Amino acid sequence: MRAFVTGGTGFIGGRLVTKLRDRGDAVVTLVRSPDKALDLERIGCELVQGDLTDLDAIKRGVEGADVAFHGAAIYKVGIPKSDHEHMYDTNVRGTERVLDAAIEAGTPMIVYVSTVNVFGNTHGEVVDETYERSISGNGFLSYYDRTKYEAHQVALDRIAKGAPIVIVQPGGVYGPGDHSEIGNMIGQFRSGRLPMVPFPDLGFNLVYVDDVADGCILAAEKGEVGQSYVLGGEISTMRGMLEKVAQIDGKKPPTRTLPTALIKAVAPAGPVVGKLMGLPPNVRELISASEDVTYWATDTKAREQLGYAPRDLETGLRQTLENAG
Repeated sequence: MRAFVTGGTGFIGGRLVTKLRDRGDAVVTLVRSPDKALDLERIGCELVQGDLTDLDAIKRGVEGADVAFHGAAIYKVGIPKSDHEHMYDTNVRGTERVLDAAIEAGTPMIVYVSTVNVFGNTHGEVVDETYERSISGNGFLSYYDRTKYEAHQVALDRIAKGAPIVIVQPGGVYGPGDHSEIGNMIGQFRSGRLPMVPFPDLGFNLVYVDDVADGCILAAEKGEVGQSYVLGGEISTMRGMLEKVAQIDGKKPPTRTLPTALIKAVAPAGPVVGKLMGLPPNVRELISASEDVTYWATDTKAREQLGYAPRDLETGLRQTLENAG
């Protein structure tokens, strides 16, 4: 099989291309800088220089592919308004470019990597792929939330027009090399720099990164065109995750909570104070995406229809910590 992959130097995409090469599949991946993708070249990936704004590079990469995996995106919550245009062009217009190029090339199977964030705040309910959020008024929790929702709609639009697209929706992805807020919280707690837990009830379906990569491949092989599949692992919260980290490390679990009122108080000085507290520059957006929010969705459909079999949270966290040193 010949696969075209966007995001091959990223957290999920890096695991995906490694697994594809381990199977003996030919892999072509879009990279901004080949000099920074030498590890991919070493394992036999063909590199196409370009990014999601470069339609010609995307067309070159997808030519002759049996499957296209589009996973490249900017994942940041709490960005300043000055970064909005770049995120929109990458996450929304970039998705349009990749999907349309693959469709034009006649690619038989396209896997689009969406997110459970498109469901928005599930308010403590564990939802499935049929759930539809309300977006009336200012219904988005962050600008990232908005761009991934709109990119998801792009995929649905192309599906409605007959494109051979399968959508996967990972939950909160963690694992070795995770530089997201989840990885940041784990790292701060282990180093003793997290005396109080922020947003302890923030809810995730936490999934180990390798399981997401496996789910993407299963979706390409067994997924039904036009369908979406949540790729999760275990329903938990920020506090629940850190309690498991403490248990594995043999430390006392976190007991103190960072008051949201304190976080709100520093919001006006976010770019300065936020950095000192390990928070992003747009603290108000972080609060709206975290306070009383759950991103809970079930992966039952993927387990039953794809044979998806993710590891439990304790196993995944243990492997994460062992590989972090």
